[in-house]
Amino acid sequence: MSERTRIRAFAVPALGLAALLVWSFTGLPSFGHYRGPYGNVINAVVIPQRHTTNAVAAVTFDYRGFDTVGEEYILFAAVIGVSALLRIQRREHELPSAPDAAASHPVPEIADSVTMICMGLVAPLVLLSLYIVVHGHLTPGGGFQGGVILASAFLMVYLAGRYITFLQVSPKTALDAGEGIGAGGFVLVGFVGMLAGAAFLENVLPLGQTGKVFSAGTLPIINVSVGLEVGTGLLLILWEFLEQTLMVRA
Repeated sequence: MSERTRIRAFAVPALGLAALLVWSFTGLPSFGHYRGPYGNVINAVVIPQRHTTNAVAAVTFDYRGFDTVGEEYILFAAVIGVSALLRIQRREHELPSAPDAAASHPVPEIADSVTMICMGLVAPLVLLSLYIVVHGHLTPGGGFQGGVILASAFLMVYLAGRYITFLQVSPKTALDAGEGIGAGGFVLVGFVGMLAGAAFLENVLPLGQTGKVFSAGTLPIINVSVGLEVGTGLLLILWEFLEQTLMVRA
């Protein structure tokens, strides 16, 4: 297929999608005129039912928590797929008797200012990620956001030119275990509700006082599980791509 044919094959559905997108904008309500009855219901029941001040967390991990389990396992499957493909590709190119080319591989120099900034951001990013995960049922944020920030903290170690340190602080075995525990923890919380004679993901823990860290029942536990799965999953992808890139460059 020629380049011109590929462009035409892409342009037709792209124009149709753009037209549908513009058409959908015409049906949006005017600014300041909210038309969301379900949102009003959630705002009215979320505090008395779940003792959480973050309505989004209650919707994500409770009222439609079963959907969120599927979303989490989409990331889980993506991480497994990337890891499997890259590991197979590396085995196909690695020769047992091949000489080590790492010694002749030029290492770019990292400016001292970049190293200081990146290493100085590691601890604040870790603390911020933990805060966002732990307070996900109280403020905007939660396990997904906190997990991404946690992975970026380890990325700072690599950007500072500390590749060996990055491997030491994020061993693959620990990342594999963390991803599995995080993904399984979410489902386990749901099964606990069923074992207690309730529905899947139904809360069976004390709700506590609204606005406190130890409140909202199972929501903080789910946030921690999701944060662990997202953080370790993204780190695994980063780990695999770095290994692949260094092998190709070497």
